[in-house]
Amino acid sequence: MAESEGFPLVEPGLWVERVGDRSFPAGRPALFLDRDGTINLDTGYPDDPAQMALRDGIAPVIAAANQRGIPVVVVTNQSGIARGYFGWDAFARVNERVVDLLGEKNALVDMVLACGYHEKGTGALAVADHPMRKPNPGMLLEAGRRLGLDLKRSLIVGDKPADMEAGQRAGLERGWLVEGKGSTMGGLSVLPLRDAADLGGLLTAIRSL
Repeated sequence: MAESEGFPLVEPGLWVERVGDRSFPAGRPALFLDRDGTINLDTGYPDDPAQMALRDGIAPVIAAANQRGIPVVVVTNQSGIARGYFGWDAFARVNERVVDLLGEKNALVDMVLACGYHEKGTGALAVADHPMRKPNPGMLLEAGRRLGLDLKRSLIVGDKPADMEAGQRAGLERGWLVEGKGSTMGGLSVLPLRDAADLGGLLTAIRSL
């Protein structure tokens, strides 16, 4: 893996970081999660680790996947990097804080992918409709290739329709939309994640994998 300035960048706008040393047999499904607005409360363009706080109920979801031996993969668009609002150094600090907050609740992340491309970016990051930027499925497909995942059985949790579309285009069959409504998107069943009952349904789905 090529690195830039010590960061796990496989290209100027794509961060792929393997976190921890847990290993998984090929053919396992994964739990994919968006980050901002899904794992942590959305602060706009997050560049301050001190402002990071977890959403209620998300740590038990990740912990349930850990207990089942399901890889936990974060897939996050970071247009703030493309727009020049902050750099990969700030992303690294914020991401480390989010991972640490989860770790304090015994919830472990196994891989983080971040896309810093955007049509309104500058220089090498100024790319419209980059295959790695959600709703394109590139980050999920890349994680699937690296970890040998069964994408069809995998689950995705996000707070935007683009997260669900990325899951659908990667071949997933089930997704949960934070504060959303149930729907069908191609072959993907979208379930809401709004209350304790919805959270219970997600936990049940993870434990049944």
